[in-house]
Amino acid sequence: MRPERPHRECFALDEGLAADPRFLADPRLLAALHAELRRKRGDDEAPLALLRAGFLHGLRDGERARRGAGMAAPVLAMRFVGTAAGGSAGRPLTLHGSWPAKHEAEAVLVACGRSAAPACLLSTGYTSGWMSALWESDVLVVERSCAARGDDTCRFEARDAVAWREADERIADELLAALPFGMLRDRLDRERRSAALPPVEDAFDPGSSAVHVWGPVMVVPYAGDETAVAVEAVACDPAAFGVTVVVVDLQGAIIDDGFGAVALERVVEVIEAHGAEAVLAGISPLSERVVAGLGHGDLLTRKDLRSAIALGFQIAESQRGAL
Repeated sequence: MRPERPHRECFALDEGLAADPRFLADPRLLAALHAELRRKRGDDEAPLALLRAGFLHGLRDGERARRGAGMAAPVLAMRFVGTAAGGSAGRPLTLHGSWPAKHEAEAVLVACGRSAAPACLLSTGYTSGWMSALWESDVLVVERSCAARGDDTCRFEARDAVAWREADERIADELLAALPFGMLRDRLDRERRSAALPPVEDAFDPGSSAVHVWGPVMVVPYAGDETAVAVEAVACDPAAFGVTVVVVDLQGAIIDDGFGAVALERVVEVIEAHGAEAVLAGISPLSERVVAGLGHGDLLTRKDLRSAIALGFQIAESQRGAL
């Protein structure tokens, strides 16, 4: 990889690669893609194209998830194992995870043979973009172990770009230099404007029952009685087996002393019945007294959704460490 290459060549890749996400979870397409890119671009240019295209796809999917627009989970399967506190503005500083399906590593082995270094560049880019959208920050993923070089698992570490620069690690510096975050975000903004998509700030719709699961953290917009039903249904799904924290987004909701308090208390009871921790986000000043009076001790609360999700990952990490 050539980190010194000017960013003006950022989109010197096939538009099909930037537009078509089908290859992300298909080992056969991935193998063909790796082989073709290396044949056309060479060993220096191919990783750049994969990294940047992956980031763009991850950024798209991450922003759709933030807005509650159709996709609640990333196309690329990720498994998070926790986070450590310490990031700026309430964000976690470090997040560890893996790509359990190992699709890209298998594709590299088929197309190019065993690699001397971690080789999941498309997955690295996708996860970096997805988390950058989620945390509204420049986030970089560094692959720490890779099945393409003989490791058991493809594991990664994610940090805010500022934290990576402070760490002064060569591979992270190279990846940061190769990822023009601003240009890729600008491209997505142009796509959004041309498609007349709603602004990202619309985020989660409090009137929607859509539930979002990110590893150990579930996020559910509050919708009265429907919320407990939605949490119950998702919690019983095997795909949500690892959820240990549920964030309830109360933005825009007014909880009264009557039915509102009963409905919210039922939501908390359902969460606790499944062995998870409840975190309430975006409580209106008009609802603070009622929420404080619920019979569940000191409920965990945060003023906004982003800091509540960050707290959720921190709780999940502490729970994991206590095992």
